[in-house]
Amino acid sequence: MRFLTLNDRYVARLIAVPLVATLLLAAMLLLLDKMLRLFDFVVREGGPVSVVWEMLANTIPEYMSLGIPIGLMLGTLLAFRKLALSSELDVLRALGVSYGRLLKVPYLYAIGLALVNLLIVGFVQPYSHYAYEGLRYELRSGALGASIKVGEFTKLGRKETLRIERSQNGGRDLSGIFVHAEGEGGKTFAVTAEHGTFLATDDPDTIIFRLHNGVLVNNAPNFKTPRVLSFTSHDLPVELPKVDSFRHRGGINEELTVPELVRTGHSGKVTPQERAQSRAEFHFRMVEVAIMFLLPMLSVALAVPPKRSSSALGVFLSIVMIVTYHKINQYAAAVAALGKINPILALWVPFALFSLLIWWMYHTLAHKPGGQPIGALERVAARTGKFVKRWTNFGRRRSQVTA
Repeated sequence: MRFLTLNDRYVARLIAVPLVATLLLAAMLLLLDKMLRLFDFVVREGGPVSVVWEMLANTIPEYMSLGIPIGLMLGTLLAFRKLALSSELDVLRALGVSYGRLLKVPYLYAIGLALVNLLIVGFVQPYSHYAYEGLRYELRSGALGASIKVGEFTKLGRKETLRIERSQNGGRDLSGIFVHAEGEGGKTFAVTAEHGTFLATDDPDTIIFRLHNGVLVNNAPNFKTPRVLSFTSHDLPVELPKVDSFRHRGGINEELTVPELVRTGHSGKVTPQERAQSRAEFHFRMVEVAIMFLLPMLSVALAVPPKRSSSALGVFLSIVMIVTYHKINQYAAAVAALGKINPILALWVPFALFSLLIWWMYHTLAHKPGGQPIGALERVAARTGKFVKRWTNFGRRRSQVTA
């Protein structure tokens, strides 16, 4: 820390608090929204609730890759906005500290967070995405175990159906049981019982359903009449359905690491469409990481409001710009994946144009006396605010006169 001056450490503290707060807040909001949808999905598929936490843990890298750029941008923007509103920025400028020197600390943050983001999108997120899809597959296939819903018909196997009326003791004690099954050669049997419970066996593909106080009705095409058997205890073997193993990682490009994307994009063993998809995914990830090196300049350009103004238009505009650019990249990557355009043109041309816009905004603020890159928007917003305020005051006075 010796190469950081007192002012640098002060700016670093100002950036750290909103950066961490924004990152945590964004991650929490995204996880809460995802958690509600996952609970609905897991309950609908009849899986254990504990799998929700595993699926949420596998979505954290994806949300971190989205939250890190936003956190860096808002952390830098709010720190320089505080410096500007408290006139500390004017004092530093009067002492000869340039905007380029003030950007030293934001760029240290940008370099560190860009490396973290590259690690996430390049290596961690592909594995977490694969694990998430694996859990979804196991839920849909029943490999995680399906819960038996009271009052509904539940498939235990390919030809066995179960319905219960009551469940107690965490699902271990079942009452009001009806079982219907189909055998080979058109044989069928139906069982009703007062109570029952599931028991494990040495065979992982078979469980025992022990029934008490019931009636078994067995029927077959060669029976003149169905055979009826009353019992006090009866063990009914239930064969669990065979579950195919989940596919290998790499079924989709989101599950490939950056080196794997490079190899696939230049491999002659895959189809041209697969090469286009791999190249588009690779350039999309690289562009998303590269844009972080422009965010400090964008944040500073939008952080400093006009003199004698405390407008927060820059904060709103920064979020709109970064989200819009992210959506443009997603659309460009989708088009490039179809092979309709070279991914370098589709993704790096918008990056170059966005870079020129950011450089113009920063240059206007830092090197032109009194320069304000969004001055026109600030004036429009101020006039709009005055018009709305005047209109609401007019409506309030009119209602008072009428009263």
